[in-house]
Amino acid sequence: MTSRTFLVIFSLALSVVLGLVLGRGGTATFEGAPGSAQGRAPRIGLSLDTLKEGRWQADRDAFVARAKALGAEVLVQAANSDDAKQIADVKALLTSGIDVLVLVPHDGTAMAEAVRLAHASHVPVLSYDRLVRDADVDLYLSFDNVRVGRLQAEYLLKAKPPSASQPLRLVRVHGARSDPNAGQFKEGQDQVLAPHLARGEVKVLFEDWADDWKPESAKRIVNAALTQHGTGIDAVLAANDGTAGGAIQALEEEGLTGKVQVTGQDADLVALQRIARGTQAMTIYKPVQKLAKRGAELAVALAKRAPVIARAGVDNGQGEVPAELFEVVTVTRDNLRETVIRDGFAKEAAVFGASAEGAP
Repeated sequence: MTSRTFLVIFSLALSVVLGLVLGRGGTATFEGAPGSAQGRAPRIGLSLDTLKEGRWQADRDAFVARAKALGAEVLVQAANSDDAKQIADVKALLTSGIDVLVLVPHDGTAMAEAVRLAHASHVPVLSYDRLVRDADVDLYLSFDNVRVGRLQAEYLLKAKPPSASQPLRLVRVHGARSDPNAGQFKEGQDQVLAPHLARGEVKVLFEDWADDWKPESAKRIVNAALTQHGTGIDAVLAANDGTAGGAIQALEEEGLTGKVQVTGQDADLVALQRIARGTQAMTIYKPVQKLAKRGAELAVALAKRAPVIARAGVDNGQGEVPAELFEVVTVTRDNLRETVIRDGFAKEAAVFGASAEGAP
């Protein structure tokens, strides 16, 4: 047992009721323990799955900048998508005397061991963007990943409304099996597709999971679908922009780019450029800068053993974890300027090219 206790605050009119975390949302607290930041700068351990992708470099930079502005020190480790290395990284961070562990797991189930190690050292754990499963996680910060999947599937159904006589012929490229987020994206997609599948309005021609989210794995999946079904594919429901890129490479080899709708998410610059050119249909914009800054604020609060109000809860297999979930936005060619460009997430010239003026 650790010294960690949870309290839930439910609002009933103007009253507040305290109790154990059993319902959705609440206040997560981690009682003071040896090593907690008391009268000194909080020390945050940030354990990342990888820094090979621009997305995670952006998270790291924004997180560290905000934490430093709050007077905290951040120790960063990246595991290069290796579970054994990530456990070793966590052990090294704990040995260095961190006050809170912020964990982006490579494998959400394998990193339950990291949570156990942290709690054994009286260190609370913030599961960042990806949920650690089957563990007593103190707080979860992410986007509404089920909604991401719903938006992806809803886009395809609106882009080409299906019917039983003309069903949507679909290839599904899921994310990494080891990433709990991939399962949440699929869950959201399934919620939207289920009634259409039951009515014969959608036919899934082929589906598989992309190893470690690799574009080359996604390309193999779509190549296999094309081998089996030829050019009779209407859409590829790709879980993120990296897998979308692999899918589009496979489609390009068959002269199908722009003819087959391809989804994505993360609003990677290369995906925004593909959307501007018409080779990718949509992506999901997730305000990473806001997430990273909020993550730093929550980490500092946990390091100081201050209560943190969480307005949502997510089941991680062991119980409901207090959670804060950010909203997401569908981005298409029609609203590039009103979303990612207006927010400063991407520059217009970078998205549309040097001839951005007058672009749609």
